[in-house]
Amino acid sequence: MDFSFNDDHLALRDAVQRFCAGEYPAEQRGNAVTPEQAQQGRAAMAELGLLGLPFGADVGGSEQGAVEVMLVAQALGHALGDGAFVASTVMAGQVLTRLASAEQQQRWLPGLASGQQQMALAVYEAGARYDWQRTETRAEPSGAGWLLDGHKTLVLHGDSADVLLVVARTAGAHADRAGLSVFAVDATAPGVTVQGFDTLDNRRAAHVTLKAVQLDADRLLGPHGDAAEAIGAALDAATAALCAEAVGAVDALLAHTAEHLRTRKQFGAPLAKFQVLQHRVADMAIALEQLKSMACAAAMAVQAGEPVQRRRLVSAAKVLTSQKGREIGLAAIQLHGAMGMTDECRVGHYAKRLMVIGQSLGDAAWHLQRMQQGQHLSQV
Repeated sequence: MDFSFNDDHLALRDAVQRFCAGEYPAEQRGNAVTPEQAQQGRAAMAELGLLGLPFGADVGGSEQGAVEVMLVAQALGHALGDGAFVASTVMAGQVLTRLASAEQQQRWLPGLASGQQQMALAVYEAGARYDWQRTETRAEPSGAGWLLDGHKTLVLHGDSADVLLVVARTAGAHADRAGLSVFAVDATAPGVTVQGFDTLDNRRAAHVTLKAVQLDADRLLGPHGDAAEAIGAALDAATAALCAEAVGAVDALLAHTAEHLRTRKQFGAPLAKFQVLQHRVADMAIALEQLKSMACAAAMAVQAGEPVQRRRLVSAAKVLTSQKGREIGLAAIQLHGAMGMTDECRVGHYAKRLMVIGQSLGDAAWHLQRMQQGQHLSQV
């Protein structure tokens, strides 16, 4: 694979880095934000064109691919920037792009690209771990529309979403791949209860309950019962973006740690003079290069679109990200000493974000199992 960037890529990366430097002050990175602050940040991202980056020009987008999304996610990860970019633009946006009709795309994607609307994908359920195909939420025909009942959990940024893209079963048993459909549900619709909560990294997620939610027929995205491939592709695109975000976070951690070791003294000498600490920083730098390579491989596999290769490389990248992210985060805290445990020190916020990324959309064990299953199927 060719991991080199062209001039357009470099210009995009530099523009987003300048944006993040101004929009996310270093001393506030990782702090909880109010809904008003989050909305202001999304408006600024929309003005720069980031929220519509992967969408078509006819809906206000830039028609960019997974590599460009990777560059944006890396810059946001370095600044601990808006996490709704992955949840709304990448994950929910991919589902809409792949399943929605032209009329439905015109209905929702322009608002998503302009920052006036936010969406979230409600796919996981309690007890299913990361196996999103284990869906018990059901949609039954009702008159000219559908009736939804069920529960969804860990919906990223679900409590700030205007529209929830709910994965429900319209046919088959609860673990079947066939029979899954996606419905666009207004978060304020009768029968919808959204319970938001804080995550470890000061971001938000939600549990969603649906009780006899009545939907019109035009709220179904794509043909019913045939949404599994689109859902899987959207989750892989979001996972690749999370891996890229982790690269940015690790890069920032390495910079913070190296600066601390250069300026902090012990026994009259900077900590950076101690060889054992030099080895720790060298290990972090090597891990960063590994993460960069795997994030590039995952993004290019998503962009290529071949399902088997995409699943294999995205899972490989996520395994490394989950393992190395936690390891590097804890190492950075240790190298900062007691101050690394305080909220005023930024390294703790980066470590928390890396831990959450490691557990989001599949942990290392789940993705290792998926890689093994994919390898077995390819040999049959």
